[in-house]
Amino acid sequence: MEVQKMSNGHHDLSRDKSTESGFDGLENIKEGDMFLHDKSNGQIQTQFTDFVGKTSFGMSIFNLSNAIMGSGILGLAYAMANTGIILFVILLISIAVLSSYSIHLLLRSAEVVGIRAYEQLGNHAFGTPGKILAACVITVHNIGAMSSYLFIVKIELPRIIEGLFELPDNYPAWFVDGRYLIIIVSVGVILPLAFMKRIGYLGYTSGFSLSCMVFFLISVIYKKFVTGCPVEHSSNGTFLNESIYNSSADRCEAKLITANPQTAFTIPIMAFAFVCHPEVLPIYTELKNPSKKRMQNVANISILAMFVMYLLTAIFGYLTFYANVQSELLEMYSKKDTLMLCVRLAVLVAVTLTVPVVLFPIRRAVLQLLFANEPFSWMRHILIAVCLLFAVNLLVVFVPNIRDIFGFVGATSAPSLIFILPGIFYIYIVPNEQEPLKSRPKIQAMVFVTLGFIFMFMSITFIIVEWVTGKKSMGAH
Repeated sequence: MEVQKMSNGHHDLSRDKSTESGFDGLENIKEGDMFLHDKSNGQIQTQFTDFVGKTSFGMSIFNLSNAIMGSGILGLAYAMANTGIILFVILLISIAVLSSYSIHLLLRSAEVVGIRAYEQLGNHAFGTPGKILAACVITVHNIGAMSSYLFIVKIELPRIIEGLFELPDNYPAWFVDGRYLIIIVSVGVILPLAFMKRIGYLGYTSGFSLSCMVFFLISVIYKKFVTGCPVEHSSNGTFLNESIYNSSADRCEAKLITANPQTAFTIPIMAFAFVCHPEVLPIYTELKNPSKKRMQNVANISILAMFVMYLLTAIFGYLTFYANVQSELLEMYSKKDTLMLCVRLAVLVAVTLTVPVVLFPIRRAVLQLLFANEPFSWMRHILIAVCLLFAVNLLVVFVPNIRDIFGFVGATSAPSLIFILPGIFYIYIVPNEQEPLKSRPKIQAMVFVTLGFIFMFMSITFIIVEWVTGKKSMGAH
């Protein structure tokens, strides 16, 4: 798109307004759309030539935090049980820092070439293959994330209904069948939000979603102090407090460092919990007064806030159930507990409101691949959302365990989005005139990419081994 400039060097805002009214600023970015660098006041400030961001700093933090926060928080106590407290804290800090550095690489690459879509960075670095690769990785990851959220709806909503109406387990009615309930939630709640034109509009729902997760955290902390050592898990989901028995002593002791076959799933779960990279550039696009520093601050604050929530949830969830903790923390609480019934509802609302935020980058990836030079179309906008939700609903019906989603997505797309793609884009996009290949930033990026490949290879290998040996063990019984 040809950039129109006024005599003072600034771009024509009337062009922004016409573009904003006729096109979606996120979904129809052409390959030629660029940043405009305003050198007023002696500083270079990034401005968009085709879209005027209107989302405030605070709302952007809500949206990115909501993109980070999700079903991953429910698996962190399980991760701590299989790594130990010390190793878990070290890993969590490392992944949080690496995620922040990864976003720095992503924003730096976007700043250099003036491209604000993940797929277009891939196109600029490697042409069409890079664009396809980035779009496919984003699609796989976000479909995995959406699946995990709807999996929680499938599991928890029937429990909430059974708890509210005091129904027995496995009550034979359609309104306690998770398969029907995820369809109802998808059509009644998620689709209307997914039809919105811009991700910035979801700031209020993101804020409410985060409030629900804060309530979840407070309740987990409270339950730690009123729950004894659980040594027996009954069929109705309640734990019997029998900590007086000596046989349970080893099961109610916190481990500082531990390793077992389940440890293979822990690092992917933790990596999965911090992936927000597909949403970074769309949120950057809609940020008011956008600049790399301002968006990096949004990312750092969001990651720090989620790190604190993740750490507290993992510690108190683990210290409540110790080695008994399951891959989905809410499974450990009785559905007859009124407080935890409210917590289940809060988590359900939180993950449901997160699905539309995660859907936006997938739709943009599809549009970039198939309709890159087409104007915005409401029909196309709606149909893609409907098709995506339909596919994800089918996936959720046939996935047996949420751990499998965490493990597979965390081991494949998560390292690609956190480590590999941002590092490779940075190396190829930032000119050697600015940063030679042997400069410290480029060398750091190379090490970062190498770390991502090692992480991916190890995670996939361990998970495959665990799946094979696990199935053999199950067959032996």
